[in-house]
Amino acid sequence: MWIDTHCHLDAPEFDADRDAVVAAARAAGVRMLVLPAVQAADFGQVKALAAAHGLAYALGIHPLYVDRASDHDLDRLRDALEAARDDPRLVAVGEIGLDHFVPGLDPERQAHFYRAQLKIARDAGLPVILHVRRSADALLAGLRRIAVPGGIAHAFNGSLAQAQAFATLGFRLGFGGAMTHERALRIRALAAELPAEVPVLETDAPDIPPQWLYRTAAERAAGATHRNTPAELPRIGAVLAALRGWTPAQTAAQTARNAFAALPRLQGLCTAMDLNAA
Repeated sequence: MWIDTHCHLDAPEFDADRDAVVAAARAAGVRMLVLPAVQAADFGQVKALAAAHGLAYALGIHPLYVDRASDHDLDRLRDALEAARDDPRLVAVGEIGLDHFVPGLDPERQAHFYRAQLKIARDAGLPVILHVRRSADALLAGLRRIAVPGGIAHAFNGSLAQAQAFATLGFRLGFGGAMTHERALRIRALAAELPAEVPVLETDAPDIPPQWLYRTAAERAAGATHRNTPAELPRIGAVLAALRGWTPAQTAAQTARNAFAALPRLQGLCTAMDLNAA
């Protein structure tokens, strides 16, 4: 069972063919997608897409969106989580976190929203899906102060020590398109060496295209596209399999188990899908 633990199906890049994108993923063997929100204005759409396509979702405010958010949006998050507390498709609070790479962002505002959303997740008893970009140590510091029931460090690109620290706190680490690039030596080494219980697979579609979809800046300027889709997940999984010496079937099974451990509601959702299909 292939599970894409991070797909932005609500992104405008999918407006023209969203149904076909989901159908192609299913045809490729991807059984489940997790759709994280990035801002309060998107909560309703993400929830509706998950219901319409039999998928899972998470609600949160992304660090790249906090400059346009208000504290009222934190209240909206609390209210949305409370309203959906019995919805089996709600699996996490996310995408939340810190981004210390993009210039011009207010670090204090990011930290305020990060800490507030950790508290909201803790109070809701939900795991979190974390945005990690040059911010692993700061994220870990927040998690040590505000304990949440684990989750996923999305698109992980930190050190081995940081990876181990996240794992100690009950987190799984997301590996996707970046792992497929031969020059991504640190990511590939982590994917190969971490305990089998740590990696989960993701696409971050439409972003982080794998190597076979990547286009250079010159190619993009000439009009070449490089949209990532969840149908790429099995091929991304095959890269993880090669790095670890697993078969694709072993990789699908192990990463699915890891996703269930990170986001416990996912397992019940997939079991219900099996029963309905029987």
